[in-house]
Amino acid sequence: MWLTKDEATYPHYVETLDSLQRPLKDLRLSVIDKCNFRCSYCMPKDVFTKDYPFLKHSQLMSFDEMLKLARGFVALGAEKIRITGGEPLLRKNIEHLIESLARLTTPSGKPVSISMTTNGTLLASKAQALKDAGLERVTVSLDSLDNDIFMRMNDVGVPVSVVLKGIEAAQRAGLSPVKVNTVVQKGVNDSQIMPIVNHFRHSGVTVRFIEYMDVGGANYWSNSGVMTSDLVRARIEQEHRLIAVAQERASDTAHCYRYADGAAGEVGFISSVSEPFCGDCTRARVSADGKLFMCLFATESLDLRPLLGENTAPEVLADTIRAAWRKRGDHYSELRDERYKDPAKKVYPTVRMSLVGG
Repeated sequence: MWLTKDEATYPHYVETLDSLQRPLKDLRLSVIDKCNFRCSYCMPKDVFTKDYPFLKHSQLMSFDEMLKLARGFVALGAEKIRITGGEPLLRKNIEHLIESLARLTTPSGKPVSISMTTNGTLLASKAQALKDAGLERVTVSLDSLDNDIFMRMNDVGVPVSVVLKGIEAAQRAGLSPVKVNTVVQKGVNDSQIMPIVNHFRHSGVTVRFIEYMDVGGANYWSNSGVMTSDLVRARIEQEHRLIAVAQERASDTAHCYRYADGAAGEVGFISSVSEPFCGDCTRARVSADGKLFMCLFATESLDLRPLLGENTAPEVLADTIRAAWRKRGDHYSELRDERYKDPAKKVYPTVRMSLVGG
């Protein structure tokens, strides 16, 4: 291995700060751009048709390339790696990649934390293997417990029972704490806030409600569809009193609350629209074909794949990432209101989310 506990003094390591003095601490690593859902806020069916030109297998990074890439980010301060997609469990033998990544340690000797975000459709059959490979935690996207609403939102007819079985399997396997992400769209699934809260209350699962965002240059996004975190929390507190939990890191995207009556589990709120958290963002994103994006709403990227072969020294890769991060000044969510006041700027050509993950 390139980075082990015996190599904690790796000479290239210094804290890597961007132009806004934000450190590089997290890597979102996409392993595939395909997904078996067609959620309207991410991959609407009329855009992502049967003929959509997804990446060919030869265009995807190999696991060896991903491992070398991850080592470069860890050398510069990344402490957490989240596996994303598309739907990451569609990538064949994903357990092999996780097993390799789980062996990484930071320059100070701390194990790198490995997690995954998934829609949960394949989780029931893979949860134990993922845990055995070294995956620590899993986040499952679940926008409704009502089967009709759920199938309408995923737009491929997958029943909610499939995802619930995946969540249960993840809990049994010890992928803890399991987190559930719910994107709330006003008039679409806001009726599901309390059913989701009450279903997972006492279970130990953390439920996180996400404000509806204009991800991937979504042509259908409108601020009128946003239900703010304050409104969601107020609805929950009509039934359950909540107590704020201190954030572990300033860069954490969610503000979490525990139940005042001691019920197991937490409720979190991710408020990218009403309370942008760009100022504390420590996340870099790499697409499944090896391109580095500095923001979920980025318009430009840096192709790292040419540096992932055997003939390129690890230090060259690390230096390239460091140089790119130091120039980073992205803070899209803080500029959203200004951009949407100008009709000419409403179509924002950001990278598609299925390529770089959420």
